[in-house]
Amino acid sequence: MTIYLEGDVFIMSLYDIEVNNIKGEKQTLAPYKGQVLLIVNTATKCGFAPQFKGLQNLHDTYKEKGFAVLGFPSGQFMNQELEDNAEIAQSCELNFGVNFPLYAKIDVNGNTAHPLFQKLTQEARGLLGSKRIKWNFTKFLINKEGKVVKRFGPNVTPEKINEEIQALLES
Repeated sequence: MTIYLEGDVFIMSLYDIEVNNIKGEKQTLAPYKGQVLLIVNTATKCGFAPQFKGLQNLHDTYKEKGFAVLGFPSGQFMNQELEDNAEIAQSCELNFGVNFPLYAKIDVNGNTAHPLFQKLTQEARGLLGSKRIKWNFTKFLINKEGKVVKRFGPNVTPEKINEEIQALLES
């Protein structure tokens, strides 16, 4: 496990953080080392859910060039996510054609926020320096070195991130 000091806080590498995939199996993000990532907190019953199709399009367009979209369902915003991980996976596949990696439902804010989202929000603050995620489909763009380079609000569609992904893939 890689831990580095940032100010007075010890931070582990993004790739060392344990996550559960949508089937509940523990893993880390180590298989994505050296890739550009777009990490998104998702919700299948949210008004922004049509963005799943755009996210899938980005994933399909750039996966052969070292890019992946990683979806982390959360029900923290008006409980707009299904309860069961299997139902989430099925809904994403049937309704939106999603086959990019999905992970188990997590919290993205507060004392119960998953360590991955604690790290993401520490590295890329929102409006007025806020760490708090305001809504579903907040997106974090990660460079090949595992650093967050930009945070995008829910209203920024996947299509609007296209050029920034291309630039990171070419760097």
